[in-house]
Amino acid sequence: MKSFYISCGGTGGHLAPGISLAEGLMEKGHRCSLFISQKEVDSRLVRKYSNLIFNKVPSAPFSLSPIRFIRFLVQQTKAFLYYLFEFNKNRPDTLIAFGGFCSLGSVLAASFTKTPIVLHEANRFPGKAIRLLSGKASRVYLPKGITHQSIPQNIVKNCGYPLRKEITKIPKAIAREQIGVKAKGKLLVIIGGSQGADTLNQWVLSNFSNLSEAGINVYCVTGLKNEIKGELQNQSLETNLKFVPFTDQMAAVLSSADLVISRAGAGGISEIVRCRVPNILIPYPHAADNHQEKNARHLEKTGCSIVVPQEKIDTLFREVTDTINNTWLIDKFCSNLKNVDSENSLEIILDDLESISDKKDLKVTSTKGDRA
Repeated sequence: MKSFYISCGGTGGHLAPGISLAEGLMEKGHRCSLFISQKEVDSRLVRKYSNLIFNKVPSAPFSLSPIRFIRFLVQQTKAFLYYLFEFNKNRPDTLIAFGGFCSLGSVLAASFTKTPIVLHEANRFPGKAIRLLSGKASRVYLPKGITHQSIPQNIVKNCGYPLRKEITKIPKAIAREQIGVKAKGKLLVIIGGSQGADTLNQWVLSNFSNLSEAGINVYCVTGLKNEIKGELQNQSLETNLKFVPFTDQMAAVLSSADLVISRAGAGGISEIVRCRVPNILIPYPHAADNHQEKNARHLEKTGCSIVVPQEKIDTLFREVTDTINNTWLIDKFCSNLKNVDSENSLEIILDDLESISDKKDLKVTSTKGDRA
């Protein structure tokens, strides 16, 4: 039995795969502790996982603003000291970090205590934290076909996003019952990521009348930062718009949809692929290194998605109506989504982690790919 520390807080895209790995490692008989941020999105997501051990750690993102930079230094110092105490006290066999501002303190403490370090990057362009910290790692997981000049090739393993086992396709009628939707017509699901997307929320409000006339119901996950609750109904057309700020039933939400509009974070895309949902992606234009655009365009190239840039959101209503009523295109999307979801990334990573924790020699596992 080995002991793993998992640093995975800050966003749903970091936290969800950490939960997936923790559950998988525990099923194999190992001990796991997860370290998350103090943000509300982390607290909401972990409530249903009473079987896991979560620890909230001080953290703050990097910023060039003088006041925020000072806060970054103070919080990251607190995090490093917290982790240093934990690593010296419990001596875990391996640290797994998922990037973002929550990773820095944990990786530095692991390096200081000579604990093997594993990094996971889900996006198709490695983030700053992964690039900066990769020199201290025994393994870096990158998406298929991706390499980066700052990351040593002999530690790279290309594999996908480790999804939670609960993320799976559910029959549409059952899924709609689970989330309380009684849509008679088509259902459009809109997801702005764990933080939400005000642009998408406002688009829904502005276009609900037109969507109703087209016989389209809407289920919109607004996000905790843009919290909107309640329902709008068009009784004459028997259509409904439902706002929810947060959901821990993502498999049911996605499976209930005829079409999904979503941001293009790696976690959200992976869940869409696993649930085989036809989709329109609207990358967040201010994402670091424009990684959401890269994620979205990759899925579009595989014939699994339509990409609409945010600056062209005025064309979105036409894209929705043209797509949701095109049976041939919907079927083609579903078939292509099934084809790209061809490997069990969770099992690949679990097996590799056990090898790393046993301190076996690591060999070069990837020498080719798109230079990010």
